[in-house]
Amino acid sequence: MMMRKAPAVPGSAMQASLALPPAAAIPPLARQRAMFAVLCFVWGTTWLAMKIGIATVPPGLFAGTRWTIAGLALLAWRRAQGHHIGIPRRLFPRLLIASILLISCNQVIQLYGLRYVPAGLATVISSALTPISLLGFGVMAGQERWTARQGAALVLGIGGILVLFGPKALAGTLGWPELAGAGGVIIGTLCYSGGSILARPMMRTVPPADVAAMTNLLGGGLLLAGSLLFEPGSLAAATSLDWGWPAFGAWLYLLLPGSLGATMIYWLLVRDWGPSRTGTYAFVSPVVGVVAAMALFGEHVGLADVAGMTLMLAAAGLVLRR
Repeated sequence: MMMRKAPAVPGSAMQASLALPPAAAIPPLARQRAMFAVLCFVWGTTWLAMKIGIATVPPGLFAGTRWTIAGLALLAWRRAQGHHIGIPRRLFPRLLIASILLISCNQVIQLYGLRYVPAGLATVISSALTPISLLGFGVMAGQERWTARQGAALVLGIGGILVLFGPKALAGTLGWPELAGAGGVIIGTLCYSGGSILARPMMRTVPPADVAAMTNLLGGGLLLAGSLLFEPGSLAAATSLDWGWPAFGAWLYLLLPGSLGATMIYWLLVRDWGPSRTGTYAFVSPVVGVVAAMALFGEHVGLADVAGMTLMLAAAGLVLRR
């Protein structure tokens, strides 16, 4: 007995072909690579948004508000999903220190430094130094292995910094504000890397989303409180909210894709890939940042800058090559 074919529904084949596969059908590696691409773009452009915001808003207030709100939003999202947010008491000291390093110290030091250096240069310094410092702290914590190649990467990275600032120092044109600004970006990056290494073991027992939420809330809350108490102009700016639309737009961009989206992606990749491999965003985000800074701010990049940036990115490449 022959079976009759069901009549074709117009457009159903096309709709089926255009339908996105369920999340479970997407291979994990493809999903991780897509997340990584988003991370590279967002963190390549956040420096520009920060540069716009701190032009009119005190840096501590600008960062403290968004990280505090980001932490509260993540906690609310987790509770809405039915998850119980609980940090074991034995992990709280580690969580507190990691939060201070990742958010409080990193943000306020870097943002004050960013006032005195171009956004494109800050992007390159931070992006290239991150995988190197993650490796160094990872070796110290027993999470990574040290090799001769990574020693060469350290030498290249130091050489890149010397090429970036050495000619100006010898010529007497390197001002203290620029030097202090670059130092702030470097110290802030080291704080972030140290906090990442401290936080990674917690994700063996605490979901990455909970770690991100709590570090954002604790670090942002401490930074905001310190800003309101001690930062000049912070209390007036917080009560008046007379920031201007560019600063508000930059704040929203840093809150939504930056503090919420990219930070969650970062923690998931750190859990699945490890800290140094996740740091491969250093290859892409500096290019995004430098090109965007040249287009939006008219920042100039000289031959010495290109040479120094190339050395630092080459150092990152040695660290991250498998």
